[in-house]
Amino acid sequence: MDVFLSALTPSFLLHMFVHVAVPVGVAALFFRKDFRHASLLMLAGILIDIDHLAASPIVDPSRCSVGYHLLHSFWLIPVYVTLALYPRTRLIGLGLVIHIVLDTAECIRYGQPLELISPL
Repeated sequence: MDVFLSALTPSFLLHMFVHVAVPVGVAALFFRKDFRHASLLMLAGILIDIDHLAASPIVDPSRCSVGYHLLHSFWLIPVYVTLALYPRTRLIGLGLVIHIVLDTAECIRYGQPLELISPL
């Protein structure tokens, strides 16, 4: 339990807020007629963070997620983009792409290197 509580830093809370606010904002701007449905499907992009459970420590502020965790792998990013291009999977794909873009922006912001080869 202490490990979980120690991860709840202001930086991590801001990170999670942005991961919720941006998809909801995109839904409000571009999918107004179907806002609730669009928001929920794009928020599902947060579920790729389940791959953090395979890492030790689960949350490491000095580690860039993109390229390190399995579901944040560079080879999966084109799959996420492809999902965003097709109408049936567009909202889920957008949620995943938004998630990866936000994680990449955070890596760049903190000067963390992007892992080109996953350690898994």
